[in-house]
Amino acid sequence: MISLAPTDDVPLLLLGIRDEFTGRPWQPPARHWPGSPLIAGRDEQAGGTWLAVHPEVPRVSCILNGRGEAAPPSRRRSRGELPLRAAQQGPQALRALHADHDALASYDPFYLVCADQAAVLLLGWDGTHPTLSDLPPATHLLTNAGHAYPPAPTAPGASQTPADPKAVRFGPKFAAHRPSGDPAATIKDAWGDWLTLAGGDVANGDHPAAGDDAPEGESGAIIVRRELPDGRVYGSTSVSLVALGHDGRLRYDFQPVPADPTTWYPVNTETP
Repeated sequence: MISLAPTDDVPLLLLGIRDEFTGRPWQPPARHWPGSPLIAGRDEQAGGTWLAVHPEVPRVSCILNGRGEAAPPSRRRSRGELPLRAAQQGPQALRALHADHDALASYDPFYLVCADQAAVLLLGWDGTHPTLSDLPPATHLLTNAGHAYPPAPTAPGASQTPADPKAVRFGPKFAAHRPSGDPAATIKDAWGDWLTLAGGDVANGDHPAAGDDAPEGESGAIIVRRELPDGRVYGSTSVSLVALGHDGRLRYDFQPVPADPTTWYPVNTETP
């Protein structure tokens, strides 16, 4: 979920939920790369990340696995390096990748977001064709199928693409309750109903304890957990909330145990 409102005091808000095999080792957000200003969680298996913040700009980048044709095993690179590159270099990194088909062919399908207080750029790759788009001011929901909310208008006479259940269930609700993201507020006051909708907190007595989530594993659920036949578990392993203010202020809140409100904490973004 990403929301751009250029005239607000905090114009850029991002909520990112990482879905992965629960046995895959990772480290929480920190400065894991010596000499780099970037703050990000670190995937210990491949060394990259799923979401990176550049506090000095400020800028945020995140990646979602996409659908399509996988890269050849002989040349496959980890998609986790892409958020680090985008957070460090900015939108020009996405534009360069968009123009470099040979480089893209080394990655499995993905959707890569690069955002600051003024703009949100989205690069998509399905293993064959790249797409590059500027997301306009609005609250947008992205899934593994790409941009899912607000729905794109259907051309006259064209067949309508089936709506993503997650977008139908959550898109309008997130858009209706844009929080302040105030860097000076408490986590609860800064994020309000977004915490509840993410299944991670109870904003007030009018909301259910598990947020407005569908049962885990159901189509349209925002926090997922699926036990596979081989014994592995695939599910939501963390939640991130990032806010970028006009004055350069940044807040980065992290939840290492999704749906457990006691695990939320603010990530230290101060320069050492």
